[in-house]
Amino acid sequence: MSEKNNYYKTRFKFDKDRTKVWRALCEFIQKFAVPNPTVLELGAGYCDFINNFKAKAKYALDIDPTSKEYANPAVTFFQQKTIDPIDLPSNSVDFVFASNLFEHLNDEALNATMQNLSKHLKVGGKIALMQPNYKYCSKDYFDDYTHVKVFSHVSLSDFLQAHGYKITKCIPRFVPFSMKSRLPKSYFLTKLFVNSPIRPTAKQMLIIAEKT
Repeated sequence: MSEKNNYYKTRFKFDKDRTKVWRALCEFIQKFAVPNPTVLELGAGYCDFINNFKAKAKYALDIDPTSKEYANPAVTFFQQKTIDPIDLPSNSVDFVFASNLFEHLNDEALNATMQNLSKHLKVGGKIALMQPNYKYCSKDYFDDYTHVKVFSHVSLSDFLQAHGYKITKCIPRFVPFSMKSRLPKSYFLTKLFVNSPIRPTAKQMLIIAEKT
């Protein structure tokens, strides 16, 4: 069994109920995109986001070829690294999303990924990043042995601004650190949680940035 498959087995095991959570998350994130957008997801994994997000055109990218098996027919899938050129026209994407991805990339890969995004994202297009906030999860952060980069909501915002983006929304505490829980995965509970003004148990952030 490959290291990638071992990682999925131990840290990122498939759970069909996860889509209930993502349906609520997508409804929250959708309001930051233009109506009927062209959307690209990086590190799509089990495609829970891209399958649930409403868009006129959907693209998903992941290094793992098995991710394609989880994508809906409406999704065009690219099996590749984020640092590789993406087979999309320049300035054609309205919205880019990545969940729990950037902390797995080193500085070289991060910069190459941002260059790719800047090529394909329209001016005024937005990128949404959801990932662990080191400020609130430092004790658990390196429980994932593939984490190589540390980000807080402050440093990630600065990183995006350094690459020519304007921060339009920063939620330091958005969702819990992990979906591994004894509690049932629920659309309604997730919807209540992300729309609550107080989320003391949240350790992942959500940052929305606009290409200028």
